[in-house]
Amino acid sequence: MNNNSSLSSNRPRHRRGFSLQSLAMAAVIGVCGAAGSAAVHAQATAGHVFGQAPAGDTISAQSTTSGFQRQVQADAKGRYSIGPLPVGVYTVTLEENDRPVVKHVNVPVVVGRGIKVDFDCDQGQCAQLASKP
Repeated sequence: MNNNSSLSSNRPRHRRGFSLQSLAMAAVIGVCGAAGSAAVHAQATAGHVFGQAPAGDTISAQSTTSGFQRQVQADAKGRYSIGPLPVGVYTVTLEENDRPVVKHVNVPVVVGRGIKVDFDCDQGQCAQLASKP
């Protein structure tokens, strides 16, 4: 008597279902992986500018080559962060009462990094400091 034939008939026949489940799981993991890599790639093409400025004042960063510009207001503690900014060279400007009063020129924005640009003056005092030689 051949015992091998009786053993093979007792094996579960779920191989097809298992393959479909594996394929579905691989597809889900692939989609999630592609979405995750797109987010990393988007972050890897920009940088940001951050620092201290008088609370409530406006700070803008403008690209010297493309003209691209973003602006923010310093928070109550005088902190600000502008980004994401495309890689390049920027002029970072502090404005008081909608007038530019202090500029930092040739600020390099690098991939995936921030560069600190501080405006060391008190509220309402920046224009006076900028006009002194």
